This record gives sequence, structure tokens and C-alpha cells, in this order.
Amino acid sequence: MPRRCNIASPKNGEMSVNRILITAAALLAAHAVQAQDYPNRPVRVLVGLGPGGGTDTVTRLITTRLTEMFGQSFVVDNRPSAGGAIAIEIVAKSAPDGHTLLALTPTHVVTPNLRSNAGYDPIRDFAPIVLTVYTPYVLSVRNSVAAKNVKELIALAKKERLTYASSGIGGANHLTAELFKHMAGVDMVHVPYKSGAQANAALIAGEVHVSFTAMGGLIPHIKAGRVRALGVTTPRRATATPDIPTIAEAGVPGFEVLGWYGLAAPAKTPRTVIDKLNAAANRALPELKGRYANIGTEIAGGSAADFTVFIKAEFDKWARVIKISGAKAE
Repeated sequence: MPRRCNIASPKNGEMSVNRILITAAALLAAHAVQAQDYPNRPVRVLVGLGPGGGTDTVTRLITTRLTEMFGQSFVVDNRPSAGGAIAIEIVAKSAPDGHTLLALTPTHVVTPNLRSNAGYDPIRDFAPIVLTVYTPYVLSVRNSVAAKNVKELIALAKKERLTYASSGIGGANHLTAELFKHMAGVDMVHVPYKSGAQANAALIAGEVHVSFTAMGGLIPHIKAGRVRALGVTTPRRATATPDIPTIAEAGVPGFEVLGWYGLAAPAKTPRTVIDKLNAAANRALPELKGRYANIGTEIAGGSAADFTVFIKAEFDKWARVIKISGAKAE
């Protein structure tokens, strides 16, 4: 009679652990392969503002370089809407494979603070990739405005009905102006446009008196004398325009707002894909330093984790700004 082999069967718990480990290993391997092959088709980069504005220009510089580096097209897809809602919704609902990305600006964290029904969570619904560049907003006036500096503008606003342009309700330049109104003790009428380019055109054409615009979209017009710059919103003068004082030194002590741009993917995008994009962007940004400087921005870079912390801090900061400014979604 043959002897029976006495081999113990694995316990249910051990089998479950083994299955988890095998599944995790398979997922890691799949993600590694995905990152190795990424991108295997054109990548869409959604911009929630129209073409020609600062966000569009900043994004096209980095996407052009990424196209060269990866050998796949990174195509900018402009979807202008209030708060960038259309672009945000498309990316949030896209497959988390790195082939649909979102160009981020402060509006991304402003809108959920401004509107209870924003429809997205800026932290939970997206995977930050990299902070690309930052820039001051520049306080400018049309040439017919009598004020030659910030103090004179404040005095004029207390006597006359002035209007200011923005790229849309709830945009960072809208709230920057609202913060200025609060801190300077003045009132100005908001005139929203669909994009930064349209807001700039309105200022140049004399449709409005004032704008707070990302410097990238306005530098050529400042240098050409089409508009007059009175101050920048950053705590230090901008490298590209050292002759323009900060608003804090020119008449509103403590005033500070930083414009910024970055890239994000849908939540649950594999970390390997995020890391690959982050590494490429950090290689590309120093190469683009001069071109970004020409449009009034300075390169940032850093890890995806750094950008995540930065976005959370910006979310909290804009919540405070909205509260003290009294700004409301219209």
C-alpha cells in the first residue's frame, strides 16, 4: 500500500495574502510596462482659458518641448469657461493613463472655495505632476487713466467710477483685484471676459480702466507703451521688469499674490507615469528658462510631492483671501 504524502495545505489567510502579493506584483509590473511605453499616442493638455492668454502661452512652451522629448504630440486643447469647468471636468473623467492632462493655475483652487457646487475636489480628483513656472500679476491701466502710480490710482478710484477686467468670474486675477479693493479701501466695477487675451485687448482698447493680468500676457503691450504698468503683485520686483515697483512698496503694504502654472493628471494615474512626466518637465524647464523670462515668468520645477503640498497651501490661502475680500460667485 503506497504511503501518503503528508503535505499541509495553506491556510485561507495565507492564500489571501499570497493572492494580494501576486496581484500587487502584477499591477506594479503592468505600471512599469505602461511607463516604459508611455506615451504611446498623442497627449491632450486641457487649458481652461482661450488661446493667446498667459496660461495658453506658458503651456504651449512646455508642451512643445515635451513633444520633442517623447516623440509624441502634446496637443493643447483650449476649453474656455468660467473657472475652467469644462477642461477640469474632461480631465477628471478621463482615463488615468497620462494621455489627458490639465494645465493648472490658481483658479483650480480658487473655484472650489468660491463655489460650493464646483463639481470637483482640487486635491482628491487630480494627481499633480509639476509646478512649471510662476509669475507676478501686474496692475496696469489704460493710457488715458490719469494715475501714474498706485497711490494716485487709489486716490482716483475714491473719486471716480473705475472698471477692471479679468479673464472670468472667480479667476485669480478677479480675486487679486478684489483683494486690492479690500486692502486699498476702494471700489471698482468688475468686467469679466472669456480669456486673458480678451481682457488685455479690452484694456488696450480703453473698454476698461484697470486690470490685474499675468505678466506673461501683458509684457509686449507694456513695452510697446499700449498700457501703463503701475505695480506687480509679488513681494519682490520681477526679474523681467525691475523698473516696475511692487504694489506693497508702491502704496498697499502687505499686498502679495503669486501667479503660478503647473500640470496635473486624473487621480489614480500610475505613479510611474507621473514620475516620468515630472522628470521630463524638470529636464525641460532649465532649457526654457530664457523663453519663459521673455514672457515675465520664472521656472519652478520640483517633485510631484512638492507640488501637491503647494496646491494644498494655495487652497487654504485663497480661502482666506475670499473671506477677507468678500468676493462671491455671480
